Amino acid sequence: NGINQITYDSDRLIPGIRSFFEVSYLTEKALDFYGFNGYEAVYDPGFEASLDGDGFANRLYYRYSRQLFRVKADFQGEILGQKFRWLGGIAYYGNSIDSVDVDALNEGKEEDLLSHNSLYGNYVEWGLIPEDQAGGGGHTLLKAGLVYDTRDNEPNPYRGIWTEMQLHYAPAFLSNTDYSYTRFVFTHRQYFTLIPEWMNLAYRLSYQGKLTGEMPFYMQPYLFNTAPKLTTDGVGGSKTVRGVLRNRIVGDGFAYGNIELRGKILRTTVLNQNLYIALSAFLDGGMVTQKYKFNTGDLPENLPANLPEQIIDPDAKEIPHLGFGGGIHFALNQNFIVTVDYGFAARKEDGDTGLYINLNFLF
Repeated sequence: NGINQITYDSDRLIPGIRSFFEVSYLTEKALDFYGFNGYEAVYDPGFEASLDGDGFANRLYYRYSRQLFRVKADFQGEILGQKFRWLGGIAYYGNSIDSVDVDALNEGKEEDLLSHNSLYGNYVEWGLIPEDQAGGGGHTLLKAGLVYDTRDNEPNPYRGIWTEMQLHYAPAFLSNTDYSYTRFVFTHRQYFTLIPEWMNLAYRLSYQGKLTGEMPFYMQPYLFNTAPKLTTDGVGGSKTVRGVLRNRIVGDGFAYGNIELRGKILRTTVLNQNLYIALSAFLDGGMVTQKYKFNTGDLPENLPANLPEQIIDPDAKEIPHLGFGGGIHFALNQNFIVTVDYGFAARKEDGDTGLYINLNFLF
């Protein structure tokens, strides 16, 4: 995998307006893909850990490769001071999708060879992913919205709220495809002081949903936040539902939430630098709220022997996918924070565990 990224964030380029620019080329040789609509997409960890009929490992069955070229410009300006702001922007997403290059990964190896089995390949073969979406596509997003922010401290707030609302329009005339859609994004975060300077409670609620049009499958997982937060992939994993597999929760609309208790266990000074260590406990959850409609007419009634027993369960009830766990946080001078989180999936259908190392608190 590769991250090639240049960002620029300034409130001086245009007087009175905060400007954020990004140019990225991001490659994922094995990006998570489990299907659509949450629990309707059956994840079989036993199959993932198995060998195919030729003795090749199936552990990349729930993966495909993606190359993403992204360029964006976001702007924010005051309405009622810094607390209430408008936002606007434009972004281009150029997606190139393909099966995992198993031959390249197997090259030079004599043991632990990987199978060519691929859920993405099956979806394309059976028409569950339309032919004109299978290889990806380029889309330009036009964005507008509002932000209300009363946090007392951005890196680790002890009081205040941070709420944002965005409307996205992706017109077909700014795409190399015929797809056009609008999407609504809403995120609310709130922070409470329990013990001044020592312990706080934070929660986040977020919703993203399609309003009109048809959204290609490869544009569904992206999670949108206001700058300088970067767009991330899918519900599940380090940025949303810790412990749950990344991209486990994909649909035309989805919601997720987190609640986290944070408490400092040490505050000290080292070499004239302020240092603190904090612990946290969290509960995360997410679910599909708006199903993605796709054609299953060519799905075989009986799957081939080299595939999982079931890949789609149309009768599955969608309920919250839950993850829980704890973390430790090392902060230097209040604003540089290294976070180590460890999450557990509440159900085996959503994964097992995950270790996540990031900068800053999750939200």
